[in-house]
Amino acid sequence: MVAEKPLGSVIEGSLSKGLEVRLHPDVSVEDMRVGKFVVVQGRRSRFFCMLTDVALGTASARILANPPEPANLFLQEVLSGTGTYGTLALTPMLMFTPQLEGEQGHKGEAGENSKFKIQNSKLQAGGYQAQSSAAVELLPVKTIPGHFSQVYDAAERDFRIVFGWEDDPHRRNFVIGEPIDMAVPICLDLDRFVERSNGIFGKSGTGKSFLTRVLLAGTIQRRAAVNLIFDMHSEYGWEAVSEGKQFSTVKGLRQLFPGQVQMFTLDPEATQRRGVRDAQDLYISFDQIDVEDLTLVRGELNLSEASLENAIILRNEFGKGWINRLLSLTNEEIQEFCETKLGSKSSIMALQRKLTRLADLKYIRAACPHNYVSQILDALDAGQHVVVEFGSQSNMLSYMLATNVIARRIHASYVRKADRFLQTKNPSDRPQQLMITIEEAHRFLDPATARQTIFGTIAREMRKYFVTLLVVDQRPSGIDNEVMSQIGTRITALLNDEKDIDAIFTGVSGAQSLRSVLAKLDSKQQALILGHATPMPVVVRTRSYDRQFYTDMGATAWEEMADEPLFKAAAAAKAELGL
Repeated sequence: MVAEKPLGSVIEGSLSKGLEVRLHPDVSVEDMRVGKFVVVQGRRSRFFCMLTDVALGTASARILANPPEPANLFLQEVLSGTGTYGTLALTPMLMFTPQLEGEQGHKGEAGENSKFKIQNSKLQAGGYQAQSSAAVELLPVKTIPGHFSQVYDAAERDFRIVFGWEDDPHRRNFVIGEPIDMAVPICLDLDRFVERSNGIFGKSGTGKSFLTRVLLAGTIQRRAAVNLIFDMHSEYGWEAVSEGKQFSTVKGLRQLFPGQVQMFTLDPEATQRRGVRDAQDLYISFDQIDVEDLTLVRGELNLSEASLENAIILRNEFGKGWINRLLSLTNEEIQEFCETKLGSKSSIMALQRKLTRLADLKYIRAACPHNYVSQILDALDAGQHVVVEFGSQSNMLSYMLATNVIARRIHASYVRKADRFLQTKNPSDRPQQLMITIEEAHRFLDPATARQTIFGTIAREMRKYFVTLLVVDQRPSGIDNEVMSQIGTRITALLNDEKDIDAIFTGVSGAQSLRSVLAKLDSKQQALILGHATPMPVVVRTRSYDRQFYTDMGATAWEEMADEPLFKAAAAAKAELGL
C-alpha cells in the first residue's frame, strides 16, 4: 500500500483542550479548512479528529519585528516552514485500537456492547491490516496521542470506518452528504435517527426545506419509519419551487413515492390549483377542539387567562360540544350560566367573540359526519406516509391549531397501542415507528407552552411509545431547554444569532470548538451534523435534491420524462384530441 503523506506533527495538547499540530514545511496552510476531517496515528491507537482552527506561528519574535520585504521572495522561502509555519487546532472525536489476530477483545465499554461497530474482514487503515472477523470498535476519546505523532488527511477507508457505507447489510444507512473537501459519502444510521426526536436548524434561506425533504425521502426509501408531515408551506407533498435565480421546480414526496405517500389537504381548492388531483380532504369539527388546543393558540386569538379558565368551566358543563354551545348562547343565557356556574360574563363573552375567528378557517366545521383524523391513523397503520398540506391556511393560528388537534389524537392512539404491545409482547402488536415533522417548531415548544402542548409531551416522553419529532426551525433559542436536551440528532446549517448557536450546543461536550466550525459554514448546502445518529460531529456538503437524487430514490424514466416541457405539450395535445 502507498504510504500516506503526513500533514504535520503533534507538538502539544490536552484531552480537554485538544491537540496543536505543526504543519510540515511542504504543506500549505491555505489548504487547511475548518471542519476538515483528519486522523492522527499514535503508537497504539488511531484518532479521528476535526480541524477547528488554523493559525500562523513564528520561531522567533524578531521575525515579527522585522518581516521580510514583500519583494524578497527568497527570504520568505527560506523562513517558510522553519522560522514561520502554520499550526492546526484539532479536536479528537473518536479513537480505535487495531486488534491483532488472535488478540482478545476488551469487554465493557470497548467490548461487544459498543455503540458503533463496523464489520469488515479486510480493513486497512494507517498502515495496518486487520484480517479477522472482529469488529472495529469506535471508542470515546479518553487519551491523546504522544508528541510528534503524525497527522494525515482522512482517507475513504477512514470515513467508512466511522460513518459506514450505504449498502452495509447490518445497518440501515443513508447518505446525507459528503465532507467539504472530499467526494466520500457520509451516512446517517436511520434506525438510530428515528428512535429519538431530531432537529434541522438554520437561518432562513440556508436550504432547511430541501435538507428535510432529502431526509424524509431517505426514511421512506429505507422503510425506517412512517412519516406524518405537517406541510405548512406546501413544500413536501407535491412539487415545490427550487431556490435560485431561474424558476424551476423539484419533485415532492408524493411524486417520488406515489404508492407509499398519501396527501391530505386542509384547503382543497389551493391544492387542486397546484395540480394535485388525488389529495384527500381533511376537516376538523368544533367538538374535536379542546381547551389545550386553545392554550397553544392563545397568543394568536389574544385569549386571557380568565377566558381559558372559563373555557374549562364550559367544557365541564357541555362536554365535547362546548364550542358550538358557546357560539349559540345569547347574552341572557350567558348571564344565567354565570349565575349558576360561577363563571365570568365578561370573560365568556370575550371568549365567544374571539372563537368566531375559528369559524372563518376553511377546514373548520360545526360538525363532521366523517372522522378524518381516524383516516390518517388508518393510513399510518397501513405503513403509508401522510403529508398534511395547508394551502392558503398556512397562517400560524391555522397551522398550530390543526397540528395540535391531529397530534393529540395520534398521541392517544399510540399510547394505547404501545400499552397493548407491552402487555402481549406479540411482535404483530408492535406499533410502527412514527416520525412527525413540524415547522416553526419554536411556536409549539417555547418554554411557556412546551409543557402544555402535545408536542412537548412527544419530545419528552413519546420515544417509549414509538413516536418522535423532526423539528424544523430557524430559531432554536425559542425552544425550551428541556426539549432541546431530548433532541437526539441536530443537523444545523448556518446560524448568526449567538442565542441560537448556544441553543444548538445545549448539553454538547466540546461545544466551544464546534462553535467556530458552525460559524464558518457556507450559507448554502453545508451543515454540521452531531448527535445520536452519527458517531462524531461532521461538517457535510449536503446531498443535492436533483434528478440524480430522484434516480437514487427509484424514480423511473417515465416519471422523469413527465417533467419535460415537450412531454407535457404532447400530453396536452393528446388530451385535446381525445387520445
